[in-house]
Amino acid sequence: MDQITPARPRRNPGGLLRRVTGGTLAAVVAASALAGVAAGPAQAAPAAKAPATADRASQDSRRPQPTGRATAPRLLARAILSADHLEPGPPSGAKATPNGPVNGRTGPFAGQVIPGFSAAVDNGDGTFWAMPDNGFGAKTNSADFLLRIYLVKPHWKKAGGGTGQVEVLRSVTLADPRHRAGFPIVNESSAGRQLTGGDFDIESLQKGANGSFWIGEEFGPFVLHVDARGRLLQAPLSFPGGGSPQNPHLGGTAPATRASGGFEGMAASPDGRFLYPVLEKSTTTAADPRARIISQIDTRTGRYTGRTWTYRVDTDDNLVGDAQMTRDGSLLILERDDFDGDAAVTKRIYRVELGKNDGTGGLAKTLVADLLRITDPAGISAGGGWGTGDTYAFSYQSVETLVPLRNGTLMLANDNNYPGNAARHPGTPDDTEMIVIDPAARVSVPAHTATVIGHRGASGYRPEHTLAAYELAIRQCADVIEPDVVTTKDGVLVDRHEPEISGTTDVASHPEFADRRTTKTVDGTKLTGWFTEDFTLAELRTLRAVERLPKVRPQNTVYNGMYRVPTLAEVLDLARHSRTCAGKQVGVAPETKHPTYFASLGLPLEDRLVAELTAAELNRPHAPVIIQSFETRNLKALNRKTPVTLSQLVDCSGGPFDLTAAGTPRSYAELITAAGLRQIARYADDVSFCKDVMIPRNADGTLGTPTAAIRDAHRAGLTVTGWTFRRENQFLPADFRRGTDPASPGDLVGEIRTFLDAGLDNVFTDNPDLGVQAVTGR
Repeated sequence: MDQITPARPRRNPGGLLRRVTGGTLAAVVAASALAGVAAGPAQAAPAAKAPATADRASQDSRRPQPTGRATAPRLLARAILSADHLEPGPPSGAKATPNGPVNGRTGPFAGQVIPGFSAAVDNGDGTFWAMPDNGFGAKTNSADFLLRIYLVKPHWKKAGGGTGQVEVLRSVTLADPRHRAGFPIVNESSAGRQLTGGDFDIESLQKGANGSFWIGEEFGPFVLHVDARGRLLQAPLSFPGGGSPQNPHLGGTAPATRASGGFEGMAASPDGRFLYPVLEKSTTTAADPRARIISQIDTRTGRYTGRTWTYRVDTDDNLVGDAQMTRDGSLLILERDDFDGDAAVTKRIYRVELGKNDGTGGLAKTLVADLLRITDPAGISAGGGWGTGDTYAFSYQSVETLVPLRNGTLMLANDNNYPGNAARHPGTPDDTEMIVIDPAARVSVPAHTATVIGHRGASGYRPEHTLAAYELAIRQCADVIEPDVVTTKDGVLVDRHEPEISGTTDVASHPEFADRRTTKTVDGTKLTGWFTEDFTLAELRTLRAVERLPKVRPQNTVYNGMYRVPTLAEVLDLARHSRTCAGKQVGVAPETKHPTYFASLGLPLEDRLVAELTAAELNRPHAPVIIQSFETRNLKALNRKTPVTLSQLVDCSGGPFDLTAAGTPRSYAELITAAGLRQIARYADDVSFCKDVMIPRNADGTLGTPTAAIRDAHRAGLTVTGWTFRRENQFLPADFRRGTDPASPGDLVGEIRTFLDAGLDNVFTDNPDLGVQAVTGR
């Protein structure tokens, strides 16, 4: 087909920068003002001292630089309730630490602990009703924990001062004196019939105009209605979709909702007429594991209306932590993963409008705030432990409380899972932390004239091709993230460096897959191991990612076994739901890996890739997408299938395998002559060179004289991308190395600036923070 279809010029030449930034090179804006601090939790190494060869670039960076404006969440206030705070009542936590001390604490505790807040409502007078959950995480260990709603007053620490303490004023203890529960409770025979964490797992809260409370819980899942004194008013309202494994009425019926997957969030309409409970997890029968059901309850009738909507989380394992409706009727969803500290990937607030779906069938979502990247210019959090300082991270495992305030700011609080979580100070239980943020604070951002592409994410700091690596790259102010695309046996596009996965996953430790180990020939090279095309997606999702270069990046191995292999759809969704530090939609640069090989297996990549882009609403002109390939024929085919930017990858040696397989071999050297580049410009917008193609190294390993490659590509109308810039000495030219340890960081900033001086437009780097530092101020 390629031979009989005439070639044609690209419809939008020079597409990468134009599509990602919406303008010319001189107008490209990226935000490195946040880059040095946005790494925050990543604890990225600082740039090494610039060498003499980079003196001019260093001087350039000291010149006054033009700036743009963007938005970023800003910390306005913070208050702390000690993790060890006890309220009056019987001892609690007798079964909380059955295996000995946890973070130095052993139950039982001499009173009622407050294990963080799972929900809160604003009273408008500086106080909040704040509600813990069922206590210690399960029915079996929480029967001595009383279910309460506490009236608290944060004495905020702000830019102008303040104690930063949370005062507990009083509490309401939930009870069932009128036997409304419908099942035997822990305190069935006691006079007060106080409710405990052995009865309900209360997670979300709304306050009625008459002072009563509506509570979403997870064991049912139920919605409870209690009066202002905490007394159950009616039988718990069951979720019509079915019960959880902890539901007391389940009997022999199969659970329809998952354990701890009930109503973690529940919004209320501005007039209080309707409630919107949201499932924390997917149902057991859901075809889409990312789907979270939003229901509607009419508070006048106390019944479900039958209306439902679907919210799709960013990845299967993500959870809905809370939900709140704003005055304009839009819904804020607090979405989180189950990690904490620097391992966290998702602690985000999204905005949706009920009834407005996107191409995936779920509600269209817009990012309001990434809670892992909150600016703190006033130093409100200074000295508060991990994740505090200039860039502040609300990186608790259970971020479960979101409250819109009347001035447009947001209050958040954490469930600290006492005594188990220790994100701020390892070995010490996390405090309960209440914060107020301005989600749309304005910040100044320096301009630069080169695009930074997070190569496989921030793969210098996290295992490559994981959502953790991509999210960190975004926090480090990358403009674009890059997934490599391969396919599973059942035709789902996933993100791995190669189809052979023994070096990037823990597959070798899975005995159930031992018989899948085999030898195959990929692009003329024999490889032995495990291959994605021999696994269904469900099987592949049982594996976990590992660091590909453990000897080079041993610090990354602490994340081994944490993260799943992402699908391409998940990476596309992360990009389109994220914003660069400059406020633009994050770009994505999928690379089709070994397209001829996969086509020979009956698993061609191209149509599947276009379908994924279409589902993500990215298969359109000027979308921030660039498709890459080391082969030529699939790019020519894609030129007829999609209007997005295309990039011809060029290696330092060899040639495109598709041409070799077709019996018409050509070397990359032949492709990048002036005439060859003009031919590339007929089907691609960008050419992506191996570094040595642009500036070869001298015999002593130092950088030599630039070739004509960049100049000729620009004359052909192509933008030029360079790969791959890495900070470790072993990847750097000799004149940019620092010390003798091959794995130690050298002067990556200086190397990148040398290539930018030669005319490079776009930078692939494993270290986006350093890439942004390099391109800023030019």
